[in-house]
Amino acid sequence: MPTGFAEALFLGDMFVVSIGRETSMSRISFGTSGWRGILGEDFIFDNVRVVTQAIADHLRVAGIHDRGVIIGYDARFMGVRFAREAARILAGSGIKSFLCDRDTPTPVIAFEILRRKTAGGINFTASHNPYEYNGLKFSSDWGGPALPEITRDIELRANAMFGEICYKEIPLDQAFRAGLVEEIDPRDAYFERIRSLVDFKAIAGSGMTIAVNPLYGTGRGYLDVLLREAGVKVVVINDNRDPYFGGLPPEPSPISIGDFMALVRGNVEISLGLVTDGDADRYGILDVDGTFIEPNYVLALLFDYLVRTRKVRGDVARSVATSHFVDAVAGHHGLSVLETPVGFKFIGEYIRDNRILIGGEESAGLTLRGHVPDKDGILACLLVAEMVAVEGKTLAELLADLYRRVGEFHTRRENVHLTDELEEAFAGKIKNPPPTMAGRRVASVVTLDGCKLIFEDGSWVLFRKSGTEPVVRVYAEAGSSSALAELITAAQAFVTG
Repeated sequence: MPTGFAEALFLGDMFVVSIGRETSMSRISFGTSGWRGILGEDFIFDNVRVVTQAIADHLRVAGIHDRGVIIGYDARFMGVRFAREAARILAGSGIKSFLCDRDTPTPVIAFEILRRKTAGGINFTASHNPYEYNGLKFSSDWGGPALPEITRDIELRANAMFGEICYKEIPLDQAFRAGLVEEIDPRDAYFERIRSLVDFKAIAGSGMTIAVNPLYGTGRGYLDVLLREAGVKVVVINDNRDPYFGGLPPEPSPISIGDFMALVRGNVEISLGLVTDGDADRYGILDVDGTFIEPNYVLALLFDYLVRTRKVRGDVARSVATSHFVDAVAGHHGLSVLETPVGFKFIGEYIRDNRILIGGEESAGLTLRGHVPDKDGILACLLVAEMVAVEGKTLAELLADLYRRVGEFHTRRENVHLTDELEEAFAGKIKNPPPTMAGRRVASVVTLDGCKLIFEDGSWVLFRKSGTEPVVRVYAEAGSSSALAELITAAQAFVTG
C-alpha cells in the first residue's frame, strides 16, 4: 500500500478502514481527566475513531463489552458528531451504545453508567477548557474516571494503530435498526437521585432567591429546573447553548463570571449565586454580596455542615493540592483525612469503596457518599444552598464561625513559567528540597504528586510540574494572608533562582 494511502473495504454490513503509516495523527495521551486536544489539530475524527476502537478492544479483552456503553457530549462544537461517530465504531465491534439525546452533564453520565450497569462511558468534553478544545473521557463500569492502568492500556492500543490503523464501523441508521444504538434521556433518573440527597424543602422554605449560571454549558435545564420544581425563586443567566461560551473559558472562577458577580452584587433579592462549568462537574459559589467563595473553603464548610448539622459521620478525601482546612475540620470532629494525587479518579475510588463521607479538590470537584464516584457540580451547588438555608447565615458568617472553631487557612495557587534552562534545573532542585523556606523549617516532605513541603507551623508549599507545558504550579497555604504572601514569594524564588 502506498504511504499515506487510505483504503475502505466493504465486508457485508461492516466497513473496515485502513490508513497507511504516515498520518497527521499525534500520539494519544490521557491526562488527569481524559484525552484532550485542539479541534482540527489533535482532536479530529480519525483520532476519535482510533481511540474508540481502542476502547472497544479493551472492553472485549476485559469481557464486559456485552453490557454496552453510555455515550455523551458537552455543548462544544461537533460534540454530537463525535458522539455519533463513536457509536458507529462501537457498533462495528458489536458493542451497544446508549447515546444521550442532548449535551449532558458529566455527573449525569456517571450516574447512568451505574444505573444501567454498563461497561463504562465515553464522554466528549473538555470540561472548563476554552472553546477551541474538545476531549474524550472514558469512565469505567464503576462510574468513575478510568484509572491509570486502564487509560495506559487504551493509549497503547490506540498508538499501536497509528502504524496500520484499522477500525470497524457501520452506518448509524443501520446501527439503530440493529439495536446497537439506543437514544436515551438520562435526566429524570438523575433528578430522582439528587432529590434523595438534598433537602429541597429547607431550601424552598428559606424564601431565598437563588441566581444560577450554567455558563452556556450542559448544566442548562438541570440546576435551575431542580430548584424551580422545588418552589425556589430562581434568576438565571447564560442559559442558552453557546459553543464559544461567551468568549471565555467555561470555568466557574472570578475571571470568567464577572457578569454573574455583578448581577448578584447588584440585586438585593438574591441570597446566593451558583455556577456550573462547561460539563457541570465543577462548581462556583457566590455569597449574598457577590463575593466568590474559594472551593477550598466550600469543601471545609460542607464537611463541617454534614457532620455537625446533618449528624452524619465519615472520613474525607482530598487531593494533595487541596487546603488542609478540611483536615482541621476532620480533627475537630475526630475523623480522618485521606490524601490522594491530583485527579478526581483517586477520590472516586474511595467513594466507590464507601470509605468516605465526602471528597473534594481545590479545583472545585466534589461528591458525596451514596452518589457518583466523579465530580458533581450540580450536587455541590445544591448542598451549599441547603446549608445556607438550614443555617440561616451567609457564607461569610459561616466561614467566620468555622475559623473561630478550627483556625484560619489562606490558600493560593500561582503558575511559574519556565525557560529551557529553568526547566532543566527544576528537576534537580526538587530532588533535593531545601530544609527551610521563608524562615520556616521543613517538618516533612510529601512526594505523592509533585513535591510538598510541610513546615513546622502547619503551613505548606507544593511544587507540581505540568505534564503538558513548561509550567510549575505552586500551591501554598498559611494561617494569614501576609504569611501566605511570604511563602508564595519564597516558592517562586526557589523555582526561578
